[in-house]
Amino acid sequence: MPAVARKQLPLRPAGPDTVAALLDWYDREHRDLPWRASPGKRANPYKVWLSEIMLQQTTVKAVIPYFLKFMIRWPTVKALAAADRDDVLAAWAGLGYYARARKLHECAQRVTTDYGGKFPRTEAELIKLPGIGPYTAAAIAAIAFNEPATPVDGNVERVTARLFAVRQPLPQSKSELKRLAATLTPAKRPGDFAQAMMDLGASICSVKSPSCLVCPLQPDCAAAAKGLEKVLPAKAPKPERPVRMGVAFLALREDGHLLLRRRPDTGLLGGMLEVPSTPWTDMMPSPKGVQRSAPVNGAWWEVPGLVVHTFTHFRLELMVYRAVVPVDTELMLWAAPERCRWVHRRELGQAALPSVMRKVVAHALKD
Repeated sequence: MPAVARKQLPLRPAGPDTVAALLDWYDREHRDLPWRASPGKRANPYKVWLSEIMLQQTTVKAVIPYFLKFMIRWPTVKALAAADRDDVLAAWAGLGYYARARKLHECAQRVTTDYGGKFPRTEAELIKLPGIGPYTAAAIAAIAFNEPATPVDGNVERVTARLFAVRQPLPQSKSELKRLAATLTPAKRPGDFAQAMMDLGASICSVKSPSCLVCPLQPDCAAAAKGLEKVLPAKAPKPERPVRMGVAFLALREDGHLLLRRRPDTGLLGGMLEVPSTPWTDMMPSPKGVQRSAPVNGAWWEVPGLVVHTFTHFRLELMVYRAVVPVDTELMLWAAPERCRWVHRRELGQAALPSVMRKVVAHALKD
């Protein structure tokens, strides 16, 4: 692993002085986020939980408007539990990873029925709830209840890997990074410390250009002392994403309604609405296969171009066919009529359509 030659300075081992320096920095420089309490103050558990679920695989900038919208519409966990699941899914549309929205609603109901609307305090109890994994349980316990827990997200992994100069690549080093981060977690203000680590990674200890000269942990950082700050944490090569293909059928009724289908509750995009499509496989259907798969009879024509969408584990390429059909048209048997419904174009903004399907609709209607 390459290193930058520099004068070796005396390195103070990470410990209580590291924690104190980081908390001092956090008191001055913390991010003002709508789900956060001021340093030293106890946060609202509902806000912490909601924000942490939303922030999984998503940026702070993208989450803020969704968080504010949810808080206006469902200001308490009991209000969210009482909401219609379809309304929750529709409000979530665009955030991605839609299983989170289903589990969010299920968790709100469990907290309301089993805990009287109050979140449990400990990691051990929190992790039993739907949609709450080890990281989220630790984050809620530390930030909302000041329990000495250690949430480790990508930012915390990066700070820890550099602070201790951990050269083993991710993801193999995850357990070691969590162990090292836990050695720093203080008994007092563990929630502020967790958020300070996150803020440091998001601002100063960034991925490509860490600002070591202004970092409060620079005197303790083994990677900075060895010139390794830009190459740590090391990451194992990612396998190339496979490509899946399919054909989507946008049926536009003469009265302005579009045919949509609800996906099964389990699996990718579970419970969301979609434009009916063929299965997504490693090959495009044949022309005869396309014809047989159309959900209604009509004059189907291919819309030029492809809709491309990247999921975590694969890249999707969809051809889109479009047809204008009479109001009294009947669904073909394969389209699972009990899962299909007609939705007017002006109501699409409130429908639980994931981003990929909004791309399909926009592509099909662009002319």
